[in-house]
Amino acid sequence: MVDYRGKVAAVVFVPFCNFDCFYCHNRMILETNPSKLKYKPVDNDEFFAFLEKRKGLLHGVVVTGGEPTLHRDLPEFIEKVRDMGYPVKLDTNGYMPDVVEDLLTRGLLDYIAMDIKGPPGKYSEISGIKVDIGRIEKSISVIMKSGIDYEFRTTVPPGFTPDDIEGAVRMVEGCRRFVLQQFRRPPAPYDAVDLRNMMSPLSRSFFIEAAAICEKSACSVEVRGIDI
Repeated sequence: MVDYRGKVAAVVFVPFCNFDCFYCHNRMILETNPSKLKYKPVDNDEFFAFLEKRKGLLHGVVVTGGEPTLHRDLPEFIEKVRDMGYPVKLDTNGYMPDVVEDLLTRGLLDYIAMDIKGPPGKYSEISGIKVDIGRIEKSISVIMKSGIDYEFRTTVPPGFTPDDIEGAVRMVEGCRRFVLQQFRRPPAPYDAVDLRNMMSPLSRSFFIEAAAICEKSACSVEVRGIDI
């Protein structure tokens, strides 16, 4: 009830990711070698039977990950979901801008949420890879021009400063909605990936200050995971 604004939605977690963010809460599905996955994937037929059975109870489907845009069959998957009458929201890190643009051009998405990992100077540090920031900027541009509902969101990890928040939100200057999400320590044993995962989340007062900073650049600002 929290993943798709205003809708009770099914959430589909797809495996693999091209980022390696130290605080990732879904690290168990980031494995890039299918033979090493530590869980049993849900069969497509089983999933679509699930959606069919819940028509009238569910009002949308969220495709998240991992990073969904890595999957070549993503457009066909979304088309089948929408053919069943479900609007689709996509969660993405924005590092496959051509895929994002194709999905939007084809009218396959009803809502899109893109993560903004931090200010440009910290993008590679947070993402765990050497990031071509131009790819991020292209995704931001096509999303903001798409005409569909969207949000940009930043998970605020320990060690972030007000300057980091300002640098992140400035990347999406004039956006419709910007969301600040509280850091949550990943489950064991994945919390041991980085010592920063052992640090305490930033305080309520920090988020009050951060939200005020974001209001200068975004039309609407929300905070998730903390009551301010």
